[in-house]
Amino acid sequence: MKNENDKYWLAFASIEKIGSVFIQTLFNHFGSIKSAWCAGAGDLYKIESFTKRQIADFLEIRDKTDPDKCLEYIENKNIKYINFTDENYPALLKQIYNPPMTLFYKGDLTRCNFDRTLAVVGSRKASETAKTVLTKILSEFRGTDICIVSGLALGIDSCAHKAAVNNGISTIGVIASGFDFIYPTQNKDLYKKIEEESGVIFSEYWPTFQPLQWRFPHRNRIVTGLSKGTLVAEAAIKSGALISANLCLDQNRELMCMPGLLTNPNTEGIYKLIKNGAAVITRAQDILDTLNWQLQTVQTKPDDTVGALELEENERPVFDIIATESASFDTILSQTGLDFGELTLILTNLELKGYIKMTDGSKYQSLVNVG
Repeated sequence: MKNENDKYWLAFASIEKIGSVFIQTLFNHFGSIKSAWCAGAGDLYKIESFTKRQIADFLEIRDKTDPDKCLEYIENKNIKYINFTDENYPALLKQIYNPPMTLFYKGDLTRCNFDRTLAVVGSRKASETAKTVLTKILSEFRGTDICIVSGLALGIDSCAHKAAVNNGISTIGVIASGFDFIYPTQNKDLYKKIEEESGVIFSEYWPTFQPLQWRFPHRNRIVTGLSKGTLVAEAAIKSGALISANLCLDQNRELMCMPGLLTNPNTEGIYKLIKNGAAVITRAQDILDTLNWQLQTVQTKPDDTVGALELEENERPVFDIIATESASFDTILSQTGLDFGELTLILTNLELKGYIKMTDGSKYQSLVNVG
């Protein structure tokens, strides 16, 4: 339910030069977000933790910002939001240092069990082995109330989200920009699938804020902060995944690692974390044991047989080719007579539905029983 304070939270969120620590300090100092926004210059300059430059910059922008217009702008964008004082604000996230004061989101909060959240992080250039093992581990949670949290980046992030979508598990994607941007663009369909069916996409950024490089490691505190524990699937010694691992420890959450090939440079960070005490994960039960979870089962899709598949009319001929034998893109293109773009979209949708996957040999393989 919206209230009169919403416009002030949104007005603060619209100012790119200030961050959540600044907003939270003002909120705590004045006791209400409205009082913080409307405070006089004299009262602001008395706050010892701020520099005069910070206050001057804030005042300059504040005087040009209309809270009512901020509220109208977000409502016209059809973007939902919660602030730090809302009852739906995730309890785990409130516990971290520097929690976002406003979270914009798309999707449905009620799809996600915020008491059963597992963050999954790892390399953007993940090996096929790592993605296969991670998919297998997460598929073992099929039909449970676990919620997978990740950053919607390429590599391990995408793999984790897809595994959740394909196995009827809820998932939360945390993006490093405002909702005017979908980055990377390759995840447009996955992004839509999460928003419409499988969970929630969160952003702490005003819609027009761009995906700047520094925002990616900064948003990682939200990925780990939302989660009871973090699973690192692949991580080089110097990587964003290792930053997330350290954030997890700073937030006093459980850190877990999926071992990989010793010859893979992306496992150097993994074994460093394991040597320092991170739990070793090779199956879903290891995660449950580490987090001391007893999961509840939820309704799942019908049995995975060809007869039970929910296929669109244009998907059926493509799937029929793959169902009997693995086939390359060119082979499918030749046999169906579809154009390149249409076939790409169909294959992406079939993959998101969990009906097919791409093998190491760049062929598409059915994941559905043909009997």
